[in-house]
Amino acid sequence: MIWVKRGGFALLGVLVLAVAVLATWEPMMASAASAGGAARIYTAEIIRDEWGVPHITGKTDADTAYGVAIAHAEDDFFTLQDVVAMSRGRYGAIAGAEGAQIDYVYHLIDARGTAEREYPGLPADTRALFEAYAAGLNQYAEEHPGEVKLANLFPVAGIDVAAGFALRQPFFFGLDGVIGPLVAGEPLRREHGPDIPGFPRPPLGDAAEAKAAAPRQARTLVLPLGEDAEALGSNAFAVAPRRAGGTTTLISNSHQPLRGGVAWYELVVESGEGWHFAGANFPGSPFPFLGHNEHLGWTNTVNTPDMIDVYQLELDEGGMRYKLDGQWRDLESEWVTLPVRMGPVVLPVRKEVLRSVHGPVIKNAKGAFAVRYGGIGQLQQLDAYYRLNKARTFAEWEGQLARLAIPSTNFIYADETGTIGYFYNAAIPNRPANVKADWRSVLPGNRSDLIWQGAVPFSAVPRIVNPASGWVYNSNNTPFTAAGAGSDLDPEAFSPTLGIELKQTNRSRRAHKLLSEAGVLDRAALEAIKYDTGYERDGYVARLFEALEAMPAGGDLARPRDLLLSWDFASDGKGPADAIAMLMIRDFMAADYNNKPFPAVAEKLKAARDHLMKHFGRLDPPLSDLVRLRQGKMDLPVDGGSDTLRAATTWDVADDGRLSLKHGDSFIMWIEWQPGQKVSSRSVQPFGAATTRPESPHYTDQMKLFVEHRLKPVHFWRDDLLTSVSSRRHSIRTVTNAR
Repeated sequence: MIWVKRGGFALLGVLVLAVAVLATWEPMMASAASAGGAARIYTAEIIRDEWGVPHITGKTDADTAYGVAIAHAEDDFFTLQDVVAMSRGRYGAIAGAEGAQIDYVYHLIDARGTAEREYPGLPADTRALFEAYAAGLNQYAEEHPGEVKLANLFPVAGIDVAAGFALRQPFFFGLDGVIGPLVAGEPLRREHGPDIPGFPRPPLGDAAEAKAAAPRQARTLVLPLGEDAEALGSNAFAVAPRRAGGTTTLISNSHQPLRGGVAWYELVVESGEGWHFAGANFPGSPFPFLGHNEHLGWTNTVNTPDMIDVYQLELDEGGMRYKLDGQWRDLESEWVTLPVRMGPVVLPVRKEVLRSVHGPVIKNAKGAFAVRYGGIGQLQQLDAYYRLNKARTFAEWEGQLARLAIPSTNFIYADETGTIGYFYNAAIPNRPANVKADWRSVLPGNRSDLIWQGAVPFSAVPRIVNPASGWVYNSNNTPFTAAGAGSDLDPEAFSPTLGIELKQTNRSRRAHKLLSEAGVLDRAALEAIKYDTGYERDGYVARLFEALEAMPAGGDLARPRDLLLSWDFASDGKGPADAIAMLMIRDFMAADYNNKPFPAVAEKLKAARDHLMKHFGRLDPPLSDLVRLRQGKMDLPVDGGSDTLRAATTWDVADDGRLSLKHGDSFIMWIEWQPGQKVSSRSVQPFGAATTRPESPHYTDQMKLFVEHRLKPVHFWRDDLLTSVSSRRHSIRTVTNAR
């Protein structure tokens, strides 16, 4: 029996050793940024207003960017670390299998290689901004080692931050919706945009079946994926002074996840080099992505041009060569190790990454498919966003946008002179006009004439400046309804190969109607539009209610059907059918947004009924009982719906059956240039400035404002800020820049 015991102890020792290895291999293999270059002193002042929003000031732009990292880490170092891990292909070591999927895409699209090729060629002042931001992250990590959740994640360098930009941007125009189905071997989603002449597509059909289930849990990751990606949306409005009583107005109303790596963080930046901007960024950025400076401002909404082409490759018997113009070529192959956390250990998963001259290659049971997308291999967006921040005139600002360095997203613009504009910004692939091909479908991969280079010129994409209507807007709709009758663009003036979407959202139908019917678009009128909770009986909403009316009047779904048919088409919490409508609308909205088959109405109705009866014991609970804004100990009712201008888009389903809002109206900013006055703005966040710091007074202090449709002042000007200081500190750091 002694040998059995000894064998048992030996086996136990092997298991302990194996666990120890699996717990430590990943950080040991990870390469931290190496130190190099001349030492540099960064100095920044961080003043927080009464709401905890940081106003970051430095002598140089780089000093300010260093302070941005310090301030953001003070509020949300938890999420910043996720973004840093994503930017270095190590997110699976934190987030497990879902994180490893992102790491796979990081390697597949060669985010690191793009950064290594492109980052050194950026202007020196842009690179200085990123190096300073990295220095701030490193300092915070060094001073707070107990908060670091992954060994050897720091120090980082500017190039690491840049790699995160290379990975993140394509997901905003739908890369997940292509890579996901290809990896799974599923059919590709129907593309937006009109049919290519000569290549008509069959109508989009209904779902053959739908699973009757409670509303799904939405995810919060560092990229817009899955359900969050399907619900991407925003509202944006700009009104000229002649329509708003002399005031130029810009309303930024982006719809993002309320938490996580693509949630907005509010800040004001200022430097002795003329950088002065108020707005918001995502974790991992040294500058705001939207907001305003003294002279001008802009906001963004997601657009969906045809930015991605998929090619089916012709492979040889060995599966590692593909034919192009009659010649065989080798696939580029690279083996990468994906870290996948499972409990206390991190498993190494080896994965082959393939590329062709087209772009990344994915193999599935149906063959090998290459993916090519707008902005592939480019990183000029880092410089363009920085220059937009510092632009002083419309001409200067538009000149930066005309670079098409920012691959996608609409821009709504306004400035101190009263100029307003809508720009369908997109680096749409410059597909050859003389080649006959169905760009809305999978393309043959054996023809080099189908491999486009670069983007169409700026002049080829839609734009409207100072329309006769005096207003522009976008709510993720076609650019051909942006400024009202007589001012809207003609879709026939734009090539079908651009793939410009023709879709309308309910939000766009409501905005276009309300703006067109309004007289003076003053603050009160615009507030009524921005917080509108109505639905138009049009598009997918009309189709849903036509299907309800066609259902049998009897049966076990008669009561919920009749209740829905009595709905007043407003998600304002005043009607008895608001709750069941809230549960129904979202999946039909998502199908319409993403060109998916129309869901099975009876199955969705049954799921909504079952959810309400299980958790509330009735079909008509008040909307305020169902939809909640929750953070810590705060639990407040919130109005709005999926695809209303007051957006409550997706949610987590709590154990009590309530819908805890997690995606919809997020950062709202209201900017005004009033006659003879300096720019002023107001804003609100759903929770507060310190989104992951429960001990902070700014963890939940904006929630009541948010649910009550109120805004707080933005202290853009220093003399105004100093009357509302809650904290003030200087941060100084001498660093040897990491490379």
